[in-house]
Amino acid sequence: MNKKVVVLGGGTGLSSLLKELKMYPLDISAIVSVCDDGRSTGILRKEFNIPAVGDIRQVLVSLAETEPLVEELMHYRFETNDDLNGHSVGNLMLAALTNITGNLTDGIESLSKVLNLKGKVIPLTEDNVTLVARMKDNSIVEGEHNITASKKIIKDIYYKEKAVTNASAIKAINEADLIIFSMGSLYTSILPNLICKDIVKAIDKSKAPIMYVCNMMTQPGETDNYSVSDHLQVLNKYLGKRKVNTVIANTGKISDEIIEKYAVLEQKDPVVFDKDKVKALNAKYITDNFVSIDDGFIRHDTLKLAFYIFSYLLRG
Repeated sequence: MNKKVVVLGGGTGLSSLLKELKMYPLDISAIVSVCDDGRSTGILRKEFNIPAVGDIRQVLVSLAETEPLVEELMHYRFETNDDLNGHSVGNLMLAALTNITGNLTDGIESLSKVLNLKGKVIPLTEDNVTLVARMKDNSIVEGEHNITASKKIIKDIYYKEKAVTNASAIKAINEADLIIFSMGSLYTSILPNLICKDIVKAIDKSKAPIMYVCNMMTQPGETDNYSVSDHLQVLNKYLGKRKVNTVIANTGKISDEIIEKYAVLEQKDPVVFDKDKVKALNAKYITDNFVSIDDGFIRHDTLKLAFYIFSYLLRG
């Protein structure tokens, strides 16, 4: 029987990891945060009062085993001077299926059959939730898009509304052999899963190891000057009794030219692996050169990441 892996996150970090992880004989469940409110997703949320579908679309495509044309279709955005402008076909399909089936979870399941999914995609909640951040200066910023754009230092995050956790997410964690927090925006993609108390309670009851794939670059406002141990400390703060057991971190060199480009254009710096502080948090670590440069942009070598994760499971 295949090992059961639950991966929590949102955005491109989660989808890029899953694209390679699905190549291994694993039973994958992806729990996806649904608080994105930008572009097409934000418009559909207001129009139909549904959870965010943008990250769901990306994860569905990453786990799909279909023709490349289907992937292109799901991501295709209309360019018009009318109401369809900026909407992706995949987002519209998910919104339609949510209305047809009565909820996003059933809508995803219907689309999963069409896409021949290698895994299960679970929205964190069926509620149309608003992410709220309390900043270090005690100002309050509402909405994921506004939080990211503010560039202020985040103190903590919470939901404006009460979020009822998807029962399928709890079931997946209960049955997991490994729980993974993917790379991605720490405060706006990863932690939105942990401000649902039922998720934390389920992780506390689980005996599965907890793994975190740490980001390679900092993010303005969210993780300025953060090292690997800083990321871990924040995750552990939002977790319950159980903490991160193992962190995967990059120790590969990034060229000075690319570091300077990121510092100037995006105000981002490499995340430093501070081994002694990581060990002080009782976390084991897996390190290697995970740097992949794609058209001048820094990406994780997800092929190598997936191999390390599968190897970890085999050793366990």
